[in-house]
Amino acid sequence: MNNELLDIQPRDLKFTCEPKRRSSCLVQLVNNSSQYVAFKVKTTSPKKYCVQPNVGIVRPNSTCNFTVTMQAQREVPPDMQCKDKFLIQSTAVPFGTTEKDITPSMFTKDGFKYIEENKLKVVLVSPPHSPVLQPINGTLKLDPAHEASISRDQVINGVENYPPPQTVSNSVEELKPGKDIDLKPAKSVEELKLAKEIEELKLAKEIKEQNLAKATEELNSKLNEWKAKLREADTSIAKLTVERYAFSQERETLRQELAVLRKNGGVRRVTVGFPFLFVCMVGLIGIVIGYILHS
Repeated sequence: MNNELLDIQPRDLKFTCEPKRRSSCLVQLVNNSSQYVAFKVKTTSPKKYCVQPNVGIVRPNSTCNFTVTMQAQREVPPDMQCKDKFLIQSTAVPFGTTEKDITPSMFTKDGFKYIEENKLKVVLVSPPHSPVLQPINGTLKLDPAHEASISRDQVINGVENYPPPQTVSNSVEELKPGKDIDLKPAKSVEELKLAKEIEELKLAKEIKEQNLAKATEELNSKLNEWKAKLREADTSIAKLTVERYAFSQERETLRQELAVLRKNGGVRRVTVGFPFLFVCMVGLIGIVIGYILHS
């Protein structure tokens, strides 16, 4: 016992077996060494049991408890036999290690790490203050010795232990390293809640991604419309620029033609017009000739 990392009490997990009712069992881990010890709980029936917590740290010269809860069963096994098994793995870890630092690789066996394994059996017991059913010739019979009231057994190390005077324990086979037994980590209540929260987060994430994809598609459609309108505006601006340039050229041509016309019109006035002195001379000559003709 002194060489073991953890002292485990009890070694048999006793559950009161009643239809549609849960039953719990408290397990105590004692660390008598001067090392930090990490532990992990596994079971062959993870859907049937809930372990809280299923991993943890036991500090030097201290204790740690975990609770194993058997889920409500529809019916009681006729022979009160149960082949479920639990395995507690423990290993020494560095000083100051916490539960958050625990990883699955800590319990992987290799040539440089010592992993201690302790196997626990499951024992089903009849509920207190009720006749004990014993299988006799294939049928369940009442135990005649169980007519008096049954007092509750003393709880040892916090273990829920309500067996009647005579209980039928299961013949649990030992876990052998070479035997092919599927051991899976027991799921705790926190893990179940965490799994549910993860599923909800995944669903919310998918909804957000769908909404984001839809919004992105709408933005891309609007962006394409804006690009088309922008191209039309660029085309219109280019046409207006060409027309403006043509109008400017035409206006400049008209201005030049007007200047030429103005220039040509001033020359004709100078050429066609008669000087005032010439007109006076012609009039005077006409008067003289008329006077001579009348004389």
